[in-house]
Amino acid sequence: MVLNPRVLVKTAARVAEARKAYDITILDISMVSMIADYFLICTGKSSIHVRSIAEEIRKAIEKEVGLVPRLEGRREARWVLMDYGDLVVHIFLEDERRFYNLERLWGDAGELTLAKV
Repeated sequence: MVLNPRVLVKTAARVAEARKAYDITILDISMVSMIADYFLICTGKSSIHVRSIAEEIRKAIEKEVGLVPRLEGRREARWVLMDYGDLVVHIFLEDERRFYNLERLWGDAGELTLAKV
């Protein structure tokens, strides 16, 4: 089955928004990197919140398209990375997001709004 990566992005963004993640950013990195097509970056208010957002995204994507991500950082839940191949989801606590500043690091990537996904 060939999966449109935008389906993954849309599902992850919808769930992140429903779980009250904030500062949701979608970067189209397909023209500047071969590691993925999209990054979804969002912020949680606490480690519990970050973990909850990650768990709900994992459940929704597994249910809708049958994909299970490679996960990093779930135990500490300061920066959870979920690798779906074409989509990499980054869920940060605010201090970590500010420190790593992926939007600046991937400044050549195009930014999408939730409405355009």
